[in-house]
Amino acid sequence: MISQLPKWVELGAFVLALVAGVVNAIGLLGFEHQSVSHLSGTATLLGTSFLNTSLQHTFHLLGVLASFVMGSSIAGFLLHGSTLKLGRHYDSALMLEAVLLLAALGLLSNGNFSGHFFASAACGLQNALATTYSGAVVRTTHVTGIFTDLGIMIGSLLRGQPLDQRKALLFVLIIVGFIVGGTLGALLYADYQFFALLFPAAICLSLAIVYRVYAKKHS
Repeated sequence: MISQLPKWVELGAFVLALVAGVVNAIGLLGFEHQSVSHLSGTATLLGTSFLNTSLQHTFHLLGVLASFVMGSSIAGFLLHGSTLKLGRHYDSALMLEAVLLLAALGLLSNGNFSGHFFASAACGLQNALATTYSGAVVRTTHVTGIFTDLGIMIGSLLRGQPLDQRKALLFVLIIVGFIVGGTLGALLYADYQFFALLFPAAICLSLAIVYRVYAKKHS
């Protein structure tokens, strides 16, 4: 349950959602108007590509999908169990996410659109990083499920059920973080193009360092 999670989870979820919002905004503005933080649109584009686009474009979309899964697989390898505990490899995962974003930056800034794959892998890694802890679904790279869960909570409240205030706050923070990240991503891309990816990469690296220090002090 949400109540079992550490008190820093809300802040971490907000910051990670902001990171995803920034990356996705840069993707929509610069990666051929393609989202990379979630795959629903990409899967739809893949379906339509079989009829309307070139074989090269179809394989590119397949690469984006496969890269997201690969990123999630890396998180699955690094992180064990479904409980949020200090000492797990969250810092390693965040550092690797920063590396993937920097690789995407290097490729895309040189006109190599295989950088999409690295950006998608970074988002897949991040989404898997915080997907399920103590029975609470916490996704930070897209907000469809969050809006759905929040709507269910509101409906239950109208039916007379008690509101889990901490869970509701967590969901609101993720939504706000993603939207604010989208705004920041648009502003940064307007001025710096793909070098705007330095911002989310720096946040991931900073989070990794802060988490490592925090874990050592409380281990």
